[in-house]
Amino acid sequence: MFEAIACAWILLVIGDFLSTFCYHVPEHVFGMLHLRTHHSYKKSFRHYAILTFNSQVLLDGILGALPYLLVAAVLWFFSPIGVVCGLLFGQFHVWWRHTTTLGWQTPKFIEILCRILFITTPERHWEHHQKTNQGYGDIFTFFEQPAKGWLRLLRLLRLRFSHLLVS
Repeated sequence: MFEAIACAWILLVIGDFLSTFCYHVPEHVFGMLHLRTHHSYKKSFRHYAILTFNSQVLLDGILGALPYLLVAAVLWFFSPIGVVCGLLFGQFHVWWRHTTTLGWQTPKFIEILCRILFITTPERHWEHHQKTNQGYGDIFTFFEQPAKGWLRLLRLLRLRFSHLLVS
């Protein structure tokens, strides 16, 4: 039982770290796929993730999930049940954090619990949709400040080396 809980927690923390710092933040600076599919003002999450089968949306989702799947492959040996539980919780959280567009409001008790556990709520994630330089960390809020620093550094690097990109 302890191995399952530990593997699920490790999977979520390391997966969130890798997804945030290796895909999500760099995509906000250098890419357009994530911004076009996930932060479009024309569509809600329900529209682009549930009602359409857009290949770009699927690709963005796969690239965001890839770090979790790689960590899952490593942890599978230790606890397949923990890995499955971690992946299921991660997917549930993806759906849950996008419920604001459906009118969901997190109950106060759950909001307090999420604050204690450093878990991103739908309201906090919605702030990221409104202001893309805030609210980083897909699952955990403790990645937000380091992610903001990473975002600033990558933007400076893009400006510094933009002359190399324009050829």
